Amino acid sequence: MNPLWAIWAIPAIGFGIWGWYHRNRQKKRDRLTQLPWPASWEKILQSQVTLYRRLPSIYKKQLQGLIQIFLAEKRFEGCGGLTITEEMRIVIAAQACVLLLNRKIPLYPKLETILVYPQAFVAKVAQEQGWGTYVEKEQARLGESWHHGIVVLAWDHIKHESQDIPNGHNVVLHEFAHQLDQEDGRSDGTPLMENNSHYVSWSKHLGAVFEELQETAAKHLPSFIDTYGATNAAEFFAVITETFFEKSQGLKNKYPELYEELKTYYQLDPIQWRENS
Repeated sequence: MNPLWAIWAIPAIGFGIWGWYHRNRQKKRDRLTQLPWPASWEKILQSQVTLYRRLPSIYKKQLQGLIQIFLAEKRFEGCGGLTITEEMRIVIAAQACVLLLNRKIPLYPKLETILVYPQAFVAKVAQEQGWGTYVEKEQARLGESWHHGIVVLAWDHIKHESQDIPNGHNVVLHEFAHQLDQEDGRSDGTPLMENNSHYVSWSKHLGAVFEELQETAAKHLPSFIDTYGATNAAEFFAVITETFFEKSQGLKNKYPELYEELKTYYQLDPIQWRENS
């Protein structure tokens, strides 16, 4: 065997297998998007998810395809005695996939499992005490997004927020925004962009509002954007994603440049959906 051929053969074979995997996966996804849309799923979304009812018809069709893929590729597990139902899977998948509309990006490639608790769950959190020492405390959580393939959610809050009049709070949008942020391996409030030039304006406009929110939170003043977003850059991105979809007009009125950044990133303009609500 020619030693030079041997050197190049392994990566060539690897690329071939990788290409085959992606082509095969895309064929499966194409088939999934062509499956009939179940009437029971439509009934669930129409009755349970305000965000779905607001969507223009052109986006509903696209979203239905994404939901089909999401449900086929991601696993749901009930925790704390909860039994996963069709309603839970559909309501969660629909809201998670709204963040993917109009964009040619992977469908949460690192995510494998969605853990669902009946209500807020307790998580252990390490809090810094100073001088490099930490103490472990328990904290009630509505959701978590992990780097290694898991999103954790509380069903009672999902059910309430999905049907509620948009008020800026949506735990599914929040945690799946974290998944988008974490795709590059970092939780830094800057998800992967389709256009490299967008990073500069993103940093400029989001950074300015983030600093303003931190000052507002430090002074305990009222704020249009939930001050939980002042915790760090990652939480800021998740919170303003909620606000973008839930309180679109107010966000554009108060922070027009921030709204434009999110509109460019998500390639959606939720203000235009008001007539469907």
